[in-house]
Amino acid sequence: MATTFVLTNQVFTNANDSKLGSELTLQHLQHWEVCFELSHPASNLIKCFEEEPLLPGVILTTNQLYVGMISRRRFFEKMSQNYSLDLYSQRPVETLYRILKQVVFTLDEETPIIQATQLVLQQAPEFLYEPILVTNASGKHRLIDFQTLLLAYSQIYVSTLAQLQQVEEQSKIASTNLRELEHKYNQSVKKEKNEKVAALRQLVTGIVEQINKPVIFIAGNLIHANRHIQKLLQLINLYQRYYPEPAAEIQTALKQTELDFLNTELPNLLTSIKSESQQMWQIVHSLQSFSYLDKSEKKAADIHDNIDSALLVLESRLKPYIHSQSITLVQKYGKLTLVECYVEPLKQVFINILTNAIDALEEKMKNSKSTVETKQKQNPQDQYPSLVIRIETQMSDSLTDVVIRIADNGSGMTEEVKQQIFQPFFSTKSISKKVGLGLFISYQIVVEKHGGQLDCISTLGEGTELIIKIPLSAQG
Repeated sequence: MATTFVLTNQVFTNANDSKLGSELTLQHLQHWEVCFELSHPASNLIKCFEEEPLLPGVILTTNQLYVGMISRRRFFEKMSQNYSLDLYSQRPVETLYRILKQVVFTLDEETPIIQATQLVLQQAPEFLYEPILVTNASGKHRLIDFQTLLLAYSQIYVSTLAQLQQVEEQSKIASTNLRELEHKYNQSVKKEKNEKVAALRQLVTGIVEQINKPVIFIAGNLIHANRHIQKLLQLINLYQRYYPEPAAEIQTALKQTELDFLNTELPNLLTSIKSESQQMWQIVHSLQSFSYLDKSEKKAADIHDNIDSALLVLESRLKPYIHSQSITLVQKYGKLTLVECYVEPLKQVFINILTNAIDALEEKMKNSKSTVETKQKQNPQDQYPSLVIRIETQMSDSLTDVVIRIADNGSGMTEEVKQQIFQPFFSTKSISKKVGLGLFISYQIVVEKHGGQLDCISTLGEGTELIIKIPLSAQG
C-alpha cells in the first residue's frame, strides 16, 4: 500500500519569496513522502506512478522501516525492457530493487539549497537526474526532485541578483547624497573661511593705514638724520683739534657724554635702526599685498626675475653680519616657461619665505655662538656652522606647473609646529619679530589666489623646505 503526500505545487514551502536567499535549506522545498512496501507487487508501483505523474520516486520500506529508494526513471527503464513487464509486474518490488541496485544520494534537510545543488552537480552524469533523499533528525525520509532543486537554485540566484541590484541602487543614491552633503559642507566651510579672511583683510587694512606713514617717515628721514649726525660729529672733532684745551665745564661735559663712545656707537645705532625699519617696511608691504590681493591683476611673468627681485630686497640680510659669517645662497634654476600670475603678491610670497629662512639661520647662529666660542678656546680652528639657503626651480612632470623649492639648513621644526605654520598669527619667533602672518598670507596667495600648492618639509635639527607649485595659468 502506498501513501502519497504532496505539500505544494510551488517550488518553495513556508518561505517568503521576497526573502529568498542563501539561508534557505532543503526543508523549504516541495518534497514527496511516498512509502512503498518491498513485499507489494511491481504492478502497484506502476499504478502509483501513473496516479502521480510528477512523482520522482518512492521510499521503499519493510514493515514501515526505511530500506531504500527507487526512482521513476530507473524503474521504467527496467520495466520497458523486453519481457520485464511480464516478468516482474506480479512479483514483489524487492526482486526488482535487488537487480537495479539503486544509488541513493542522501542529504540532511538542514543543508542549504545552494550547497546541496553544488554537491548534487558533482555526481556522475548517469546519477545527475535521480531524486535526492532528504533526512531529518527524527529519522523521517523524503524525496526532492532534481529539477525542483535546480529551479529553486535559479530562483535564489535571481532573487539575490535583484537584491544586489537594489542594494547597488541604494548605494548609488546614498553615494549621491553623500557627495551632495560633502559639497554643501565644503561650500559652507569655504564661505565661512572666506568671511573670516575678508574680516581679517579689513582688520589688516586698518593696521596698515595706521603704521604705514610712521614707517615711511622713519625710513625716509634716516638718511637725513645720519648725514646731520655725521656733520655734528665732524664739527666736534674740529673743535677738539683746534681747541684741545677747552674750559673746565666743557671738559666735564665731554667726560660725562663719553664722546669717543658716541663716535663709534652712533653709526652702529643708525645702521640698526635702518635694518629694523627695512624689516618693518617688508612687514607693511606684506600686509598690503594681503589686503589688496583681490585688486591685483595677473600677467605673464618670469618666475626667476620674481625670485631675484625678492632677493634684491633682502640683500642686506644676506651679507656678513655675525663673526663675518654670511649666508651662502645656492640657486639652481631650471628651464621655465612664463607663468600667468599675480606678480607682486607672488614676489611677496618669496620675500616671506626667504625672510623666514634667514630668521631661522640667524637663530641657529645665535644658539651655536656660546658653544663655538667655548670650543674655540680649546681649538682656535673650530668654525661657526655654515648657513645655506637653496633655491631650486623646475617644471612639474605634467609640464602644467612650475615648482619652486626654498630650503634652509636651520634648526627645523617639530611636527606639531609644522601643522600650524599656515595658521594666522602663529609664530615661533621672538616677540620683537613676531607677526605670524607671513606664511598665512603666502598660503592665501599661492593656494587661494593661484590655485597652487604650498607644502612644508621639515626635520628638527636639520632644516626646512617650502615647496611652491604654481599652475602656468592662474585660476583667479
